[in-house]
Amino acid sequence: MWKRLSVLWSLARGDARRLWFALQHPRAPGWLKLGTAGVLLYLVSPVDLIPDVLPVIGIVDDLVLVPLAIRWLLGRLPAEVREHADRRAGGQPARADDVIDMPGR
Repeated sequence: MWKRLSVLWSLARGDARRLWFALQHPRAPGWLKLGTAGVLLYLVSPVDLIPDVLPVIGIVDDLVLVPLAIRWLLGRLPAEVREHADRRAGGQPARADDVIDMPGR
């Protein structure tokens, strides 16, 4: 059981890193930022599908829904942003073509 939990933890941590790097990309869509804000609000909100005061079951919804929501958001990213996030999460530096020339700079 602990082995399964550690595998799930490493997957969720990797997805969270990919989401973080996708958010930093200049062409990250607005819906990604809103979706991430929604996931964070759900995580800290006292209102849940299953109240956290119920032992074990109350926390399980957070442990299941939050990683699923992050995976869903990552699955809908544009290819360019997804590649950037995958590359950065793998420890590779950002490439020069990841940067967009900003007007006025």
